[in-house]
Amino acid sequence: MGLRAKIGIAIAATAAVVAVLIGVLVHNRTVDAQFGLAAESIDGRLQSLVQDRAAGVDTGRAIVDPPDLPGPLKKAVENGKRGVYLEPGGPAPHLWAASKLNGEIIALKRPYVREREVLRSLDRVLWVSGIAGTGLGCVVGLLVAHRLGRRLTTSAGTAQRIAEGDLTARLPRGGKDEIAQLTTAVNTMADALAARLQAERDVTANIAHELRTPVAGLVAAAGLLPPSRPTELVQDRAQRVRGLMEDVLEVARLDARTEEADTELRSLGELARRTVAAMSAGATPGAGPGAVPHAGSVEVRVVSDGLVETDPRRVERVLVNLVGNALRHGAAPVTVEIERGVLRVRDSGPGFPDALLAHGPQRFRTGGGSDGHGLGLGLTIASGQARVLGARLTFANPAGGGAEATLDLSGALREQGEAGESRGARGAGEVG
Repeated sequence: MGLRAKIGIAIAATAAVVAVLIGVLVHNRTVDAQFGLAAESIDGRLQSLVQDRAAGVDTGRAIVDPPDLPGPLKKAVENGKRGVYLEPGGPAPHLWAASKLNGEIIALKRPYVREREVLRSLDRVLWVSGIAGTGLGCVVGLLVAHRLGRRLTTSAGTAQRIAEGDLTARLPRGGKDEIAQLTTAVNTMADALAARLQAERDVTANIAHELRTPVAGLVAAAGLLPPSRPTELVQDRAQRVRGLMEDVLEVARLDARTEEADTELRSLGELARRTVAAMSAGATPGAGPGAVPHAGSVEVRVVSDGLVETDPRRVERVLVNLVGNALRHGAAPVTVEIERGVLRVRDSGPGFPDALLAHGPQRFRTGGGSDGHGLGLGLTIASGQARVLGARLTFANPAGGGAEATLDLSGALREQGEAGESRGARGAGEVG
């Protein structure tokens, strides 16, 4: 049960309880007031009759020694007391008053129907008022619960956006209640988190920029060493350092969100074949010598090809990182499947970690696998490039085992007619 329903039920239940308590109180007070007034009236009449009878005046209105006098009242009168008694039960209750005079019981009796009818009318009014009040309480409760629930839902949605990386998300300020305090706390947290992440990104980017020239000199110097096994190890490590530095710089550029896609019309299947072939030859930009192991074991399967209007360099970068991650942290065979603008990379390894499936790629965290190696930059860059492309990159562990990364470019898919129009529009722009 949601918070809105709980608040609404609580307010409605409170209104119903208050209505019942007020109704019972009014009913009992009315019963007591009616009986008091009726008893005072009939007792006054009885005293007048007793005085008249004592003076020898018989008005004929008194009942002498009534055989149907209620037992409790008869007992009280025989003990020398004057009393008033309401005879309960039956459709027509009666009010009795009795006193003793010269050994005789003098009594008065009158119907108590009018008071009962007044009480029933009052009860009907109380029931209608109680139901109306409860209904109004339900409406007010639902309105209050809806307003509070909407504010809490907005707060939860904004917090979720912040958790997903949108550090510009903020809650609207307003009010002075506890939810307003929660709003202030969430906004303050977001500000602090954004400032901290920005500082970390700036430091990382600055370090990468400062290392660019020394690393380039290191790579150049390693290339001048005489051929030998130690030389190969030095050159390999130098290339790895350069690749890591370029990855960090690329992540910094993606964080800045200043890059835009330079779109072209390409066959997605042909682009995937060329990229995998270049990886096998070690000629793929961003993948240094020896950076991608066993790239020749990757199979490209085109189920149905299509023309996509996208940035081929960024698609190539995403594919290189996905395949490289599959080869490093997964297991062969690795398959690249193309189907109508959707590119899938599957491997036969242990699958993606639960943290990656739940929160997406996170930099400087291992991409999975039993070896625990990696800095998490490959999948982070792939996600950032997919965002620039306006595509959707998702990660899953299929039921049959392994891991599957899916790059959805179906939004950029173009039919043959659209492709011709797109080429014509670009040609006209170049001529103009």
